[in-house]
Amino acid sequence: MDDIVLGVSEAIDLINLALEQASPLILIEGEVSSFKVNQNKYIFFDIKDESSTLGCFMMLFQLKYPIEDGMKIRVLAQPKLTKWGKFSLTVKEVVPVGEGSLKKSFELLKKRLEAEGLFDESRKRPIPKYPKRIGVVSSSSAAGYKDFIKILSNRWGGLDIVLADVNVQGADSPGQIVASLRHLNELSDPVDVIAVIRGGGSLDDLAGFNHEDVVRAIALSRTPTIVGVGHEVDTSLADLASDLRAATPSNAAELLVPDKKSIIEQASKSAIAIEGVLMDLLSNISEDSRSIFLTIEESVNRLVQLKQTELLALKRTLVQLDPALALKRGYSIARTNSVIVRSTRDVTIKDRLSVEVSDGIIITEVLDVS
Repeated sequence: MDDIVLGVSEAIDLINLALEQASPLILIEGEVSSFKVNQNKYIFFDIKDESSTLGCFMMLFQLKYPIEDGMKIRVLAQPKLTKWGKFSLTVKEVVPVGEGSLKKSFELLKKRLEAEGLFDESRKRPIPKYPKRIGVVSSSSAAGYKDFIKILSNRWGGLDIVLADVNVQGADSPGQIVASLRHLNELSDPVDVIAVIRGGGSLDDLAGFNHEDVVRAIALSRTPTIVGVGHEVDTSLADLASDLRAATPSNAAELLVPDKKSIIEQASKSAIAIEGVLMDLLSNISEDSRSIFLTIEESVNRLVQLKQTELLALKRTLVQLDPALALKRGYSIARTNSVIVRSTRDVTIKDRLSVEVSDGIIITEVLDVS
């Protein structure tokens, strides 16, 4: 018999190689059953339909949407034969499917993150009142983003917008959102606030904003965050983790900047009111008050005159001490090496002297000291 004989381990490796080449990753939809977590590290569950069941295995850290028995899910997995000869799916990603499963996953993750304090009001920071540089995580082609920019321009204008263009739905959306938040937080020229926005959609469309990685990235952002996702009735876990929740992208723009027209009107009204108060005060000043003002003015004038007299006396003294006057009267100043000669001991024979007189300097040499 010329057939190649394989060991059991070799046979399993060969089968897994064939499975990998035939279908490296497959997408399967079904219902969860027999869900369990071992050693707080490994997850085992079955995915089934009306007639069949497949065993699944994955690491706990890979599960970004919590699941439990009875939920409908979609798994991205690699078929494998275990070393015990059991066929299994090694799961890379799990996404709940359908409104009921999405709501259940939402509640499970919300409960867990609430227990961690991720949504506590004490963690939330104020949004800058007049931001100049705004980071935006959104899709540039989305209607929600266009509405957001339009309202910002109409209400305030002149803002520096840094857009992180991402997919706001789909399998790759959560990873792109997390990477964009990290990028905006690490800019050398930092933004004042980060807005995460997306227009309305179904629960499936908005699922990325209930992804655990996205929620944690928003909560841990160094820069204050505002999230405006969906319609007014929609609430995502990203909303709860942000520093400020907006009902819609348009509402996010309204919360971020004031209306310049209202500011100008308020300033004008305040200026008119202040002017009226000042006029009332001036008109109500009594004659006694006017006398007090005149007395204060007289005192200030006397003080100024006194200081002027003192300054004039000081000026006369300085004039009398001016060495130039002494030079004009015939005196001179002798120096050696720029040092004034004050005594015969300061010079020796043949020292060169510079002698300053009223109209110049004479260079001479010491011939005798007596």
